[in-house]
Amino acid sequence: MKQLISILFWLALCAHSMAIFAQTERVLRDDEVNESALVEALLPEPAAEPSLGRSRSIRIVPAGSPAPVAKSPQASMLITFETKSAELTPKAKEVLDVLGRALQSDKLAQLKFSIEGHADPRGGEEANLLLSQKRAAAVVKYLAEHQNISETRLVAVGKGQTELLNLRDPIAPENRRVTVKTVMQ
Repeated sequence: MKQLISILFWLALCAHSMAIFAQTERVLRDDEVNESALVEALLPEPAAEPSLGRSRSIRIVPAGSPAPVAKSPQASMLITFETKSAELTPKAKEVLDVLGRALQSDKLAQLKFSIEGHADPRGGEEANLLLSQKRAAAVVKYLAEHQNISETRLVAVGKGQTELLNLRDPIAPENRRVTVKTVMQ
């Protein structure tokens, strides 16, 4: 009986792990981008206060282990550019205007953000890395010039084709995206 319980436990654990692994980052499309969704996605969780109450669980952490680091809050958006260029489309500018208003909100106004440009595999690794960097820089420039976001709060990072979301369809639009991540300090 103990062996059966042990096997069931490990099967449940494996199934849970597979479900987490299978989850992919969600990319917000034009009509899904709104200020409240962006603020919610980019706002860091408040630090957990130590509990003074009783607990039945024990967490064993090996001596010298670093404290677990929370994943940076992020929002991925489909920001469109002219083909093979870093020129923003009119629709992209509309989406970035919404992002700019969210970044100016009271909840996000004091935070810094990484603006990551992503590319699909067409064009080659080096070209995609350069193009994604230029596109991330174009987003930073637009936000600074048109939404008055201080460039000291934004850093452009080109990721190239290194973090595809849709491996089944490498040229899918979600592989050509901009991800905004809150810089955790």
